[in-house]
Amino acid sequence: MDLDQFIAAVEVARHPELRGLPVVVGGAGDPTQRAVVATASYEAREFGITSGMPLRTAAKRCPEAVFLPSDPPAYEEVSERVMLVLRTFPVVVEVVGWDEAFLGVAESTNERWEAPEALAEDVRRKVLADTGLSCSVGIGDNKLRAKLATGFAKPAGVFRLTRENWVEVMAHRPPDALWGIGGRTTAKLADLGISTVGELAMADKTALAERFGPTMGPWFRLLALGIGDKAVEATPYVARSRGREVTFQQNLTERSEIDEQVVVLARRVAQDVADEGRPAVRVAVKVRFAPFITQTRSVTLPVPTTDGGEIERAALAVLDRFEHTRPVRLLGVRAEFNHP
Repeated sequence: MDLDQFIAAVEVARHPELRGLPVVVGGAGDPTQRAVVATASYEAREFGITSGMPLRTAAKRCPEAVFLPSDPPAYEEVSERVMLVLRTFPVVVEVVGWDEAFLGVAESTNERWEAPEALAEDVRRKVLADTGLSCSVGIGDNKLRAKLATGFAKPAGVFRLTRENWVEVMAHRPPDALWGIGGRTTAKLADLGISTVGELAMADKTALAERFGPTMGPWFRLLALGIGDKAVEATPYVARSRGREVTFQQNLTERSEIDEQVVVLARRVAQDVADEGRPAVRVAVKVRFAPFITQTRSVTLPVPTTDGGEIERAALAVLDRFEHTRPVRLLGVRAEFNHP
């Protein structure tokens, strides 16, 4: 189950007068400030506005768009309501984010619905009735196929992607149509003469291993074959990290200013870690240099810790790993936990 344009939909539900208008959510909601798009409504996407795009660019593409500030607590609250709706069905619910969850159904014990599509439609209708949000449901014989199916179901639809129609639906598509393969990997595959999912499925495993490593190379081929995990775990969503970041209205040019801001962020993250009650095992720092070059570095801590001083010292040590030759427009600090 994947909620349609989730963040934008929550905002439209709070501001019904915005329904049908191009809505962009991100930062403080001010396109004159430095921040990026968290999400855009379907109406805004028609202008080429995408997540991660600078708000200023979004404003240029669609001057009439309505810009709203991001409100994570509101999204978390609505997400929990949706997940509670899903748990009213006789399924195993595995939450994987604010707007997504896998639903595990045993066909042999599911006599209430004649077909998976019937269950999917009931899920869609109940989520809409109880929360006012539309969602798309993908049906698959494993998690990979179910996840990809939601893309074909959007918006507000149902689509089945299984072994039976995998080749027909996926073979002609580019590799980055697969969940887990991005644009950079697609470009590298093209260098090997592989430009479709079907070609990747038939690629030589040895050649893939030599280019991408003994783990990732064969794994890419398995994705192209549609092979994936079938186990849906009834576990609550647990954050894998806690992070803070800030975009500056004026670029930082002095190293002392950059150090000071990283310390501020690290202390906030340390408090988040303490509130989480789980020790951090790794600390990462993100730096966006002007004009728009983003780099991330990280370090594994000697021992897991919730100590704020250790997290702060680690963040400053990571900061030393960057080449400080450009002004800085954004800084971020993230503490990562062991996966539960």
